[in-house]
Amino acid sequence: MTKIDIVSGFLGAGKTTLIKKLLAEALGDTKVVLIENEFGEIGIDGGFLKEAGIEIKEMNSGCICCSLVGDFGTSLKEVMKTYEPERILIEPSGVGKLSDVMKAVQDVIDTKEVILNSAVAVVDASKCKMYIKNFGEFFINQIAHAGTIILSRTGNISEDKLNKCIELIREHNKQATIVTTVWDELDGKDILATIEGAKDLEAEMMEELKAHRNKEEEHGHHHHHDGECGHEHHHDEEGHEHHHGEEGHGHHHDGECHGHHDHEDGHEHHHHGGEEHGPDCTCGCHDHDHEHGHHHADEVFTSWGMESPAAYSRADIEHILEELEREGEYGFVLRAKGMVPGTEGGWIYFDYVPGESNVRGGKPDVTGKFCVIGSRLREDKLEKLFEK
Repeated sequence: MTKIDIVSGFLGAGKTTLIKKLLAEALGDTKVVLIENEFGEIGIDGGFLKEAGIEIKEMNSGCICCSLVGDFGTSLKEVMKTYEPERILIEPSGVGKLSDVMKAVQDVIDTKEVILNSAVAVVDASKCKMYIKNFGEFFINQIAHAGTIILSRTGNISEDKLNKCIELIREHNKQATIVTTVWDELDGKDILATIEGAKDLEAEMMEELKAHRNKEEEHGHHHHHDGECGHEHHHDEEGHEHHHGEEGHGHHHDGECHGHHDHEDGHEHHHHGGEEHGPDCTCGCHDHDHEHGHHHADEVFTSWGMESPAAYSRADIEHILEELEREGEYGFVLRAKGMVPGTEGGWIYFDYVPGESNVRGGKPDVTGKFCVIGSRLREDKLEKLFEK
């Protein structure tokens, strides 16, 4: 299988620097071919790559995504036949449209052995506003079609300017992961994993839920349901309180419980949601004692998450995790997890399950992010709680 990755970006954004980092730190044991298209210059970045033993197919007579589309297809097939690479990196001209490059690749792919693996846009965070204003058509096209947007030079600008850059990007692409951390703080493997979608926090947490669910199914665990909410809660006159004793608790809150909860509509941001189970549901989810494992996690629970470059103090995070215990305010939070830059340097990682939380230091991630899984989540309240 040959993976094709397109690394686009406006002139001077840092595409070549990023490719060097990926080659040195993430792709050292991979058979890689780089296809370059330098607009108006002859092999400007070819030297260091040849020295590294990387095969290069340079096309310098025009733009890869317009006059050279035909030649590009021929060259790509030639590269695949000649070198049989595991991965092809395509570095198109900085003034090309990413959508045209993607189409050119897709037009060539006629076998299951080759896939368009990713499309990346490298954006100079310090020039984002100026580029949109002066080179809107090309620049916005790159942003709009990228699955991952990697910001360069984020260490040289203010937090306010960085946030404005992200706002401008989100106007044209609401789904892409935006890498905001300074590159020197990141390992190329983490950047590559993000590009390939392997560092999706929400998906990771849902997989944890499903894995735990399957494990409990194997052991034949049962859950006792107290009321139709699907969890055993102990209530008092002032509101909902959760009991988290280690003994005699029919529903053990270890971060992976799967009792039935209804859903609310209107979820935005990153979220998982399933279909609602109404009062006429015959699936057995309202039985007072039923075998665990009747629903898949992504059918029963919803999730909400955000990405942000904002820095938090340890006290900020501890306060947020304490607040998540308030079911009446935020909904029933089953699990929360995240990693954010710290106000005093370093990064803060956190995990939460009802009645228990953990806050610790960790290595820099590509951007600050957090995810909450539960039922009847009040997303507006969660957004206000987490925002800086």
